[in-house]
Amino acid sequence: MAARTDALTSRSGLRYLRKGRGTPLVLVHGYLGGAAQWQAEIDRFADRYDVIAPDLPGFAGSAALPPADRIADFAAAVVALLDELGLGRITLLGHSMGGMIVQELAATHPDRIARLILYGTGPLGAMPDRFELLETSRAGICRDGVAQTVRRIGATWFREGAAARGFEIVARLGAQASETAALAGLDAMHGWDGRGALARLAMPALVLWGDRDRSYRWPQVETLWQGLPDAALAVIPGTAHAVHLEKPGLFHAVLEDFLGTG
Repeated sequence: MAARTDALTSRSGLRYLRKGRGTPLVLVHGYLGGAAQWQAEIDRFADRYDVIAPDLPGFAGSAALPPADRIADFAAAVVALLDELGLGRITLLGHSMGGMIVQELAATHPDRIARLILYGTGPLGAMPDRFELLETSRAGICRDGVAQTVRRIGATWFREGAAARGFEIVARLGAQASETAALAGLDAMHGWDGRGALARLAMPALVLWGDRDRSYRWPQVETLWQGLPDAALAVIPGTAHAVHLEKPGLFHAVLEDFLGTG
């Protein structure tokens, strides 16, 4: 019988999923996301890794926690969880806003990161050429509420829009965030710039991107790839912002290739 995924709560109230044993693999979701979006990855890698996926403060299972309005505060919440679990060196993956968070964490705690995976993300929180300005997203939340806004925004994360496999889990997780948390997350992204730290992130890194991503365009991805000292690039064709939900088999194959090198 396959091991179950445990849903746990840290001393601070942060919820997280955990399964497996071995080298820690920590998966950090993005804006209006949640740990449950990683269930396929948790199941896939738990036979070789201790897979841990937190719900960030203000989102999904951690929606009751005070929201963070700085990327550094999100990173601190992840570090606190790592400390509580007694984890040393880890492999760290961040998606979208989560990619900003793990860049921040890797810059402040480089000795703890064995490998870094930056997925569907970039080094600049303002996200030039995003499908809409962050201010437009803010206005939508204030006008329509979080649940309706995440359905509208989430549809852009898939090539097939709201009809795509995986869209409903995105909509369900996003709707759990409060309006305060959703607005604070936009503030956190808008005020963050990680470009100056890229040269210091010397651990082996993988930059993974869907070629139809409307949130993070190629110039941001190229800046990551060229700015990191030891980075590989994987471009997944025919996918948008949610590659792991659109083409999970290919997503897993790319991760396994990177994790198995060296």
